[in-house]
Amino acid sequence: MKLINWPLLGAGAVLIMYSNTTLAHDPVFGIGPHVLFKNGMEAALELRREKTGEGKKSGLGAQVVYGITGNWAAGIDVPYATKEDATDNSSGLADLQAFTKYRFWREDSLGLQESAAVMFAVNANNADEKTNPPLGNGATDFITGLTYGYESIKWYRWASVRYLATGKNANNLKLGNKWRIDFVGGWRPVPPEYKKPDTVWLLELNGEITDKTEQNSIAQVNSGGTEWFVSPGIFWTIRNFAIKSGIQIPIASNLNGTQDESDYRFKAVFEWHL
Repeated sequence: MKLINWPLLGAGAVLIMYSNTTLAHDPVFGIGPHVLFKNGMEAALELRREKTGEGKKSGLGAQVVYGITGNWAAGIDVPYATKEDATDNSSGLADLQAFTKYRFWREDSLGLQESAAVMFAVNANNADEKTNPPLGNGATDFITGLTYGYESIKWYRWASVRYLATGKNANNLKLGNKWRIDFVGGWRPVPPEYKKPDTVWLLELNGEITDKTEQNSIAQVNSGGTEWFVSPGIFWTIRNFAIKSGIQIPIASNLNGTQDESDYRFKAVFEWHL
């Protein structure tokens, strides 16, 4: 007689019941197909810190997301940024971002959910122009993306690709368009239990392929190139509150001309599902 693994069955039921609230989250640096339930709300506070050569950047962002349907969500991100380098220190509002994500495929089985989604975002041209150097690029940018997620009781997998199309500013300067490619694995050491803390350890591979910056349609020699990062991270949840954090460590780069390579990038996000 075949015995039923009741603990596994119970954990699978918990994962499916709460996959859209407490257990389903995007990776730290990549994106996933996670969306909210209909009329759901998510508020988040995001901290960023990065260093490239002698330059440092910090960011604090407030984000609100609304579940339009069970498969479609939209929101806004209002960031405050700080730049520090050898000659200039600037702080102020950076470009506001409006975004949306639509999950077009989902398949559930015992203890497992697979899904895929498309996303679209607009970086508005509304950064603080009084700072030096400016905190935005003075143009409106567009981002499109595609993502796939595999979420089980113990293992997670995500893959995503995004394309950033930049605009020209008033000085006819156009930053390089950019591809972002992400592969992520996650491991939950302890099966989830409702109302108890849940921990997933993450490891990401993040790539950025950037075109050269153009001034008056002339490509700038010291711009563009490719960078790859390995990014260990964690997300921790308890009921409708979550914390996720990670650090990007550069492992390969092929930048054009003379450019400083990235030293590190840190990110932490505090989420509250309403």
